Amino acid sequence: MSARRDANFVSTLLTAAEALAEAAGDLTLRYFGGRVPDEAKDDGSPVTRADREAEALLRAAILERFPTHGILGEEYGEHPGTDPVRWIVDPIDGTRSFMRGVPLYGVLIGIEVEGEPVVGVAHFPALREMVSAGTGLGCRWNGRRAQVNDTADLVRSVVLTSDSEMSRTSARCPGWTGLLGEIDYLRSWGDAYGHALVATGRAEIMVDAVLSPWDAAPLVPILTEAGGRFTDLEGRSGIHGGSGVSTNGVLHERVLELLRTAGSHGASGTFGAAG
Repeated sequence: MSARRDANFVSTLLTAAEALAEAAGDLTLRYFGGRVPDEAKDDGSPVTRADREAEALLRAAILERFPTHGILGEEYGEHPGTDPVRWIVDPIDGTRSFMRGVPLYGVLIGIEVEGEPVVGVAHFPALREMVSAGTGLGCRWNGRRAQVNDTADLVRSVVLTSDSEMSRTSARCPGWTGLLGEIDYLRSWGDAYGHALVATGRAEIMVDAVLSPWDAAPLVPILTEAGGRFTDLEGRSGIHGGSGVSTNGVLHERVLELLRTAGSHGASGTFGAAG
């Protein structure tokens, strides 16, 4: 039997990933609470001392317990393994939020076995929330069963995004305005937290025009096991599409259709209403 189909193996990986996410999260909290100094990486995105220390902690702990596993991390790149298991880590997803004392940042861990994402953990230390899943094991939110909601009407749906201006101007979202014309309202509760809100039934749709593999890696098992869907903007599953859409599943094809349609327009509805 393939290792990725072995529930005991997946459960072992999930338990380890949850513990490591908590440990890294505790480290980040030492720095959290005010304006945290940052510097620019080569791509212009910010990085802090906490990002680097949290990833170093994760990498050391993974290799201590699983020395044959590979690791891909946002800050320190690829460490090849000799087994077909790869940990994909983002020590602080939402660094811009973190460095300004906004609690919606997270520690992300995804695990691939034989190239397939089988474990996902999204831990939000400042909120004391964890959403985690393993293939065939379901999705959990702080230990209790998590699942998407069953909203089937866009007019009753909330859309989340990490950066509404990026979504509006991206060539990959020509129908962004059209989607907004059909929904209830938009909020920018973004980064991984937006996807977690969908997985736990608190929102219906999350759109990221730009998404890295370490951002997407935990989302495939989390959304799938919660009963929803996660794809890129072209509707492809996996973590390497460069973008991400999470939905409750029922709305997924309609959301993708609208996002792909340039010049699409919907009814104005109550979009933008305060609440």
